[in-house]
Amino acid sequence: MLNQVIAWSLRNVFLVLLATLAIVIGGVYALSKMPLDALPDLSDAQVIVYTEYPGQAPQVVEDQVTYPLTTAMLSVPRSKVVRGFSYFGASFVYIIFEDGTDIYWARSRVLEYLTTLSGNLPTSVTPKLGPDATGVGWVYQYALLAKDYSLAELRTLQDWFVRYQLTKAKGVAEVASIGGFVQQYQVTVDPHKLQAYGVSLQTLSDAIRNGKVTRNK
Repeated sequence: MLNQVIAWSLRNVFLVLLATLAIVIGGVYALSKMPLDALPDLSDAQVIVYTEYPGQAPQVVEDQVTYPLTTAMLSVPRSKVVRGFSYFGASFVYIIFEDGTDIYWARSRVLEYLTTLSGNLPTSVTPKLGPDATGVGWVYQYALLAKDYSLAELRTLQDWFVRYQLTKAKGVAEVASIGGFVQQYQVTVDPHKLQAYGVSLQTLSDAIRNGKVTRNK
C-alpha cells in the first residue's frame, strides 16, 4: 500500500505540490483564527459577595453578616461550595458553582437571593457583588509617584481621577486601590454652641450625612 502511494506521488508531482500548498494555506488560516490564551482560565465559576461593616470586630461581623449570608447562599441553584470569611469591618462570601455554569447566570441568581435577605442584616449593611473577573484576571499593577505630593494626595488622585479613567478601558472589570492615606474630614462639635443655636447633635449628624449645611437664624 505504501509503495503504491509513493509511486502515485512520483507520477503526479503537480497534484502533490498543489495539495501541500492547500494544506499550508489552510493551516495558516486556522492558526490566525484560533483563539489562544497565554494564561488559560482554569478557575471555577464563582461569585464574591463583599460586605462592609465598619468598626465591628470579626466575631460581630461573623454573627450578624457572614453567617446569614452563608446560610442563604447554600440554597442558590447549582452552587456546590460556599465559604465565608470575616475580618475587622468586612465580610467575604465566596459562592463556587458547578462546572459549566454561566457566570452571568450565577451572578443574577446570587443577586436575587441578596434582595430577599436584606431584611435579616443590620440596617447599615449593604452587600455588594464582587467584580466580574476570575482569579487569573489580576494582570497589571502600577504605582503613582510624585515628589510634590503626599501619600494622602496621591491616594485622592488615584481614587477620584486615575481610577475612573482606567475603569473605562476595554476589558477592565475593577481597579482596586491599595496603599496611601484615604482623605477624611472630621467635625469637632462644640456642645455649648450647639445649645446656643438650638441645634441637636442628631440634626448636625443628619445634615453632614446628607451633605447639607443648615443655619439656624
